[in-house]
Amino acid sequence: MDELDDTPVHLRAGGTSLVVAVDGGRLPRILHWGTDLGPLGDAFLADLHRAALPAIGDSAVTYPQPVPVLPQLTEGWLGRPGLVGDSDGRRWAPYFREATFAVGDAGDGPVLRSSARDPEFGLAIELEIQVLAGSGLVRQRARVRNEAETPYRIGSLELALPVPSDAAEILDLTGRWALERVPQRRPFQVGEWVRASRGGKPGLEHTMLLVAGERGFGFRQGKVWATHLAWSGNQVLAAELTPAGTRHLAAGELLLPGEMVLGPDEEFQSRWQYGSWGDGLDDMAGRFHRHLRSRPQHPRSPRPVVLNTWEAVYFQHDLDTLIRLAERGAEMGAERFVLDDGWFLGRRDDTSSLGDWTVDPAVWPKGLEPLADRVRELGMEFGLWFEPEMVNLDSELARLHPEWVFDAGHGPGLPSRYQHVLDLGHPEAYAYLYERMDALVGVLGIAYIKWDHNRYLLDAGHSPEGRPGVRVQVEQAYRLMARLKAAHPGLEIESCASGGGRIDLGVLEFTDRVWPSDCNDPHERLEIQRWTGLLVPPEMQGTHIGAEESHTTHRSHPLDYRAEKALWGHLGVETNLLTADDETRAALARWVAFHREHRELLHSGEVVHADLADAAYRLEGVVSGDRAEALYAFSVVERPATWPPGRIRLPGLDDARDYTVEAVYPGSAPAAGVVLPPWQRTRVTLPGRVLRLVGVEAPSLDVDRSVLLRVVSTSAAS
Repeated sequence: MDELDDTPVHLRAGGTSLVVAVDGGRLPRILHWGTDLGPLGDAFLADLHRAALPAIGDSAVTYPQPVPVLPQLTEGWLGRPGLVGDSDGRRWAPYFREATFAVGDAGDGPVLRSSARDPEFGLAIELEIQVLAGSGLVRQRARVRNEAETPYRIGSLELALPVPSDAAEILDLTGRWALERVPQRRPFQVGEWVRASRGGKPGLEHTMLLVAGERGFGFRQGKVWATHLAWSGNQVLAAELTPAGTRHLAAGELLLPGEMVLGPDEEFQSRWQYGSWGDGLDDMAGRFHRHLRSRPQHPRSPRPVVLNTWEAVYFQHDLDTLIRLAERGAEMGAERFVLDDGWFLGRRDDTSSLGDWTVDPAVWPKGLEPLADRVRELGMEFGLWFEPEMVNLDSELARLHPEWVFDAGHGPGLPSRYQHVLDLGHPEAYAYLYERMDALVGVLGIAYIKWDHNRYLLDAGHSPEGRPGVRVQVEQAYRLMARLKAAHPGLEIESCASGGGRIDLGVLEFTDRVWPSDCNDPHERLEIQRWTGLLVPPEMQGTHIGAEESHTTHRSHPLDYRAEKALWGHLGVETNLLTADDETRAALARWVAFHREHRELLHSGEVVHADLADAAYRLEGVVSGDRAEALYAFSVVERPATWPPGRIRLPGLDDARDYTVEAVYPGSAPAAGVVLPPWQRTRVTLPGRVLRLVGVEAPSLDVDRSVLLRVVSTSAAS
């Protein structure tokens, strides 16, 4: 029996085991990723490695084998290549070998670092693979260095995480404006399922995650594995199954032609590829939530209730009107007032003035200071809308600096919402933006920026030569955000991009909130927030109570349903309080008060969803970390085939504790004539195990109606 050269490395943290083969001078190969295997000695690890090796016949190409995280054509890999590059048609099939490795602790979890070279091509690579201590997430990245005198052009650099043969289905997300995060599933079959983003941002249609799992997996059952790329620019995610039986999830930045050419001794570092696994989607998503919550920059203060002006006044800015709106908001319980689009020079609609970040004296003869000061007098923070990376051709900025507008060689290209893109690769353009935003944040005491990004970077050529500028643009946007936050401690930024077009762990390094969608219709928001939650925890998702008739869908919903669906995130109100009657404002105030009372639970607990057999219903909630309390919402989203709905089982509770369950109505009591099950007229007390396995009778509700359930433990923890 052949002995292995090296014992595999076992990285353990956050309930995750990652076993990595590092023998034979080859690049690292992952033998196991998922459930914690417990402590394993060298003998067990060596036998695990031996047990994982397949029988190899006359050709390694046609037999399965553990594939390195950077697959190589020169090792017999015929699938998606890990590194694509060349030097004018040469050096195109690299062969990294004689790999060395070291294991350490980066402070936030164990890490494996491996280095290898291709001496004939003059290329070197360093791989970094880590398991994060607080969450059990896996992440990896690579750095390629050109050691030759000839320039080396990188076409793509993709790393891969293997998944076992149990992964029989793929889940990804798609969508469009005002309907982001629509799930779609398919069998995990031979070939590649590829999701690419080429618009300079992930996009409204972006999958966000690519998930592989056991057949029939759901939120609470079935093993799943997922990958995500922490990058806000062009990218690709791919699920691949080869005829030899290898299954893996690959991710990498999608580079434009000539966008990354390495001169002698120059390096290219890939973006972090993240991997999460779990027993069901809730468990998988929980790892991302714990990771985001564990970062030092994660917001620690209670998330202030927002009053946003957009759907209240649109472009019709007027000091007296906005002060009265702020006063109504303060009465309702709002804690942050955000002035949206329309405040700057010449901005009367969306056709002009983007880029002219000067307060319009025609509308604001005394500047924005009187409004900002009054907002703070009312006890609220002041926030302001910007769209820094965009420009209208009908603007003073574009007329003065047409060379700052992206142009790949055919002019500025097609307008989108009358917009083009300001090229931040020009140091002067970047400096102009920073100067204007820094000055306004300082003078006005801005606590919060709603940072929008509407147009795709279709033909993002850096003038005058027209070379691709997407990668630099994203990096400069990151730099601008980081610099503003460093200059103004406590400043918070929301990532908005026509709604949910830029939601990823890259931009979340610099932002504190995402806007999942421009759609405030609660019928759509339930699903949009549910699937955005695979990555983003509730406290980082902006969730607003909109008008009775939705701005985007023109559906009408009662206040209680709109408010309940907005309850589950970073709450805001985006409706005209000046035209609302006293009863409506009083009900809004009750919902805001209920949210503020329970937001510590909502913004720190574990998000759970029930797997219901009938697609007409939804049950989801948040359970506190100590399992002492929970909130759930039961909703009817379409007319069911059978009626009444039957029992609903409550996930996430402690089996050994007893809980009191009651329906709560923060806004208004149930309408007369609504038929309630007997328990809902009072309350019931049952063990957590009974609530999980038996449940309680569901209320009979009309479509787009819901009921909130409050669950509180009456006994000590088990």
